[in-house]
Amino acid sequence: MGFSKKILIIEDDKNISRLVKYNLEREGFNCICAYDGEEALEVLDRQSPDLIILDIMLPTIDGFEVCRQIKQDRRHSCIPIIVLSAKGEEIDRVVGFELGADDYVTKPFSSRELALRVKAVLKRESTPENTREMLNSGPLIVDIPRHKVTTGKKTIELTAMEFKLLVTLMQRRGRVQSRERLLSDVWDMAADVTTRTIDTHIKRLRQKLGRASKFIETVRGVGYRFREEE
Repeated sequence: MGFSKKILIIEDDKNISRLVKYNLEREGFNCICAYDGEEALEVLDRQSPDLIILDIMLPTIDGFEVCRQIKQDRRHSCIPIIVLSAKGEEIDRVVGFELGADDYVTKPFSSRELALRVKAVLKRESTPENTREMLNSGPLIVDIPRHKVTTGKKTIELTAMEFKLLVTLMQRRGRVQSRERLLSDVWDMAADVTTRTIDTHIKRLRQKLGRASKFIETVRGVGYRFREEE
């Protein structure tokens, strides 16, 4: 990954903003800063960064609302967001992930850790989800062109929707997928589909996967995630 990526830092504390900017530019990133929610949205009207670092406690428009507006804007909805906040309670993390954040870092934070998280998120985003024809985790192998799933020597029969759900989770491994996002990406927001439908499909998928079901994690109050490591 080339380090000419542009990062928008949205942080009202100028000392923290300068610190983040300094350390990320040392890593080769190009950084721009906005100091409140309104300014951040104005910056996004003029240019599109590769990643956003977003504080929650912002003047004019708070970070959660900024995140919501970004994810609802088709021009910017694919830009990954790392939330950087002193609000470390579970409910705050849940809200952040539900709004589409890709990662959540609490203050105080390590500059080195933040840089590593930035690189990890950008690396994931730079790998096109649909270019790999074979996906695997441990004994679980998914052959996308042949629509075939196996664990060891056993073939697992999945419905079309179960298969699409599994592929979506595996292609985004390590990233929490909210029920709302799965509704949009797997079911195309069909009018007769509810979040309960997702939970039902996950339950059936886990039953069929057997031991390999351990890779599908429930993130309480948010949705589901496919484990990165075995």
